[in-house]
Amino acid sequence: MWCYCILLDERLCPDEHTSTEILLRQTGLTTTAIETGADAYLWLPKIAESTSAASAEHLNRLLQAHIRAATRRNQAYRELSQANDLLSAIALVDPLTQLGNRRAFDWEMPRQIQVTREQNHPLSLLVLDIDFFKQVNDAHGHLVGDQVLRMFAERLRHHMRFYETPFRYGGEEFVVILQNTSFEEAEQVAERLRRLIDNAPFVVSQRLDLSLTVSIGAATLDIGDDSKGEDLIRRADSNLLKAKNTGRNRVIIS
Repeated sequence: MWCYCILLDERLCPDEHTSTEILLRQTGLTTTAIETGADAYLWLPKIAESTSAASAEHLNRLLQAHIRAATRRNQAYRELSQANDLLSAIALVDPLTQLGNRRAFDWEMPRQIQVTREQNHPLSLLVLDIDFFKQVNDAHGHLVGDQVLRMFAERLRHHMRFYETPFRYGGEEFVVILQNTSFEEAEQVAERLRRLIDNAPFVVSQRLDLSLTVSIGAATLDIGDDSKGEDLIRRADSNLLKAKNTGRNRVIIS
């Protein structure tokens, strides 16, 4: 939260000071105020009884002008903050599937590992790859391929529990972070997702429905794994490769 700070100075200047000395004094105080964190310095000496109405009105207008300037700057700051928040959110979302993207995953993975180790809970990771997805693009075009990816992501999202977080890792590959999920539980989740894809075709249109399968590699965080998650990702990705090489449409976990 940012606040506009106006430093008000009500001290009277000695009568014997010349106008030049008063100007230098104000300049020095303004510089000091800004250097110490104020946004503006305003000298408003206490109005004496002898002060004319015109002078009092001038000081009041000056104060009101500073307040209006502060209000405008605060509004501009809020609008800029909202725009930055929106851009940050957009930067972390895959535009096609509306899942978190690779950047979001790279940010979230180390955070989840830290929380996991602080709370002494298990953490698992799934890496999913749509089998023979290239054939979908080759046979039906990239627009159909994009629609399949959106439907795949939607299916994942609607069947995730609150502690299961899916991301689009790249292309037709997705990852799911499983918080507080053991080795055995991760295998059950992976098998549930595999059946979810295998058991229901992707209805692209009235004339086209595609039966697809998914291969899944899974791994659970080990004590010796690095804090960024690279070791965990490497094992899950290696298991995905084994699943692809041994017939696809299966789960391999270690």
